[in-house]
Amino acid sequence: MALQILDGAIGTELASRGLTLEAPKWSARAIHEAPKLLAEVHAAYVQTGATLHTANTFRTQPRSFGDGWLVALTDAVRIAREAIGSGQAVLGSMAPVEDCYRPDLSPGREGRSEHRQVASALADAGCDVLLCETFANGEEALVAAEEAMATGLPVWLSLTAGPFGELRTPEELARIGNDAASIGIDRLLVNCIAATQMAAYVDAIASLGVPLGVYANAGREDEALGWGATSPAAADAYATLAERWKEAGASVIGGCCGTGPLHIQALAVRFA
Repeated sequence: MALQILDGAIGTELASRGLTLEAPKWSARAIHEAPKLLAEVHAAYVQTGATLHTANTFRTQPRSFGDGWLVALTDAVRIAREAIGSGQAVLGSMAPVEDCYRPDLSPGREGRSEHRQVASALADAGCDVLLCETFANGEEALVAAEEAMATGLPVWLSLTAGPFGELRTPEELARIGNDAASIGIDRLLVNCIAATQMAAYVDAIASLGVPLGVYANAGREDEALGWGATSPAAADAYATLAERWKEAGASVIGGCCGTGPLHIQALAVRFA
């Protein structure tokens, strides 16, 4: 299976370009307050080699965005589609309804109706794939994936163990992944784990029989893989770590928090 390049972070890239991000809307602020800047980020990822692009819908859901979430979601998908042009895929991001790094706060199956609303809205907005991403709570991950699958679109589920692997062991993530594989998702990914710690998690889910994807965060700032240390050398070091993920079977690779266009360019060049 040919390797596809997923884009990099949206939120931290917006911040690096001067936009102040505040909870609970976080990167969703850009949809109506800085749409041109958001479009520039999407376009930058096209220019550096990505062909898979995640719309800025991580926070456009009823609980975190509040009133106007549906308009914001629809506009985010439109901005992505217009910025990337033809021949590129738009992924609609579906996030946990509470904090992605607090799986203990997850409503579990009680969040089903919210995921149904978001999945339906993303499908109606014209997304090519629904990406349920940054889930550490297994019960909610399956609920989100089930509701996404009900739209008829391809569904990718991305699990996280926390930024530094503090929330789940590789074995625990694999158990969630195995449950997800059993319901028929199209791709299983891992994301927002430090790039230097990602290999163990990739290995744990690589044997589950589902196409695999990886997009890591840049880790601690002192690891100099991204964040304020972003440079061609930092991006190249990230791509070197990504070679290990590809060897394990990943056929989609991109970047999460702390990565940017330089990282995606390094991946595109490395795996051309």
